Amino acid sequence: MNTSYSLTEYDALIVLDIQIDFLPGGALPIPNGDEIIPAINSYIKRFKTAQAQIIAARDWHPPNHTSFKAQNGPWPSHCIQDTAGAKFSPDLKLPPNAQIISKATQPDHEAYSAFDHTNLADELHKRNVKRLFTSGLATDYCVLNTVLDACRLGFETIVLMDATMGINTTPGDADRALKTMHKNGAKLATEMAFPDTTDALPIEETTPDALAEKPSKLIEAKKKARMRSKGTSKRIKTEQHH
Repeated sequence: MNTSYSLTEYDALIVLDIQIDFLPGGALPIPNGDEIIPAINSYIKRFKTAQAQIIAARDWHPPNHTSFKAQNGPWPSHCIQDTAGAKFSPDLKLPPNAQIISKATQPDHEAYSAFDHTNLADELHKRNVKRLFTSGLATDYCVLNTVLDACRLGFETIVLMDATMGINTTPGDADRALKTMHKNGAKLATEMAFPDTTDALPIEETTPDALAEKPSKLIEAKKKARMRSKGTSKRIKTEQHH
């Protein structure tokens, strides 16, 4: 039987790293990373309607961060504090009251997880959040590490497959990340798992367990989910975050 989710104020949506530098044309672009933004906006609308929590995490690096190639790290300089590349995408429709979590802010400490050296866990506990729905970039880095930490901390954790995208530095990394998250207790879902979804994807007979065992089906499900019509509902006003 497929799981169905009815949202409450004790649920939280976390949106990871939808920043200009991670999108096409940015300093560290994730291929097709912008394609998941409409799906994320659809989830934001759902969570806002349910008066659930909405959290946006971001890389917020100092100029000399240890992950940068200039410091012998693996990545080009990206998402440097107070630069244009560190801003959230203007297409991301965050509500004004979204909680912003900044990570990897210390020069000598890398942080792929939104829980790593941040107050995210405290904020979730303060708001009595029981379930964490995870979206954003990238499946095989910040999504993976955030989800593993959420599971370890005891949150019921759901990965929104139609609202995540991987880097796949090594082919298959995103698939392996999804399997690892599922193996460690996370659930895998798409928008069809919400009761008011009227145009469910044609994978109703496939359980998350089966999907996790067959990564190709995960990719197929995500592609079909991204192709879903998002309707003509009003867009949420967005606040300019700096």
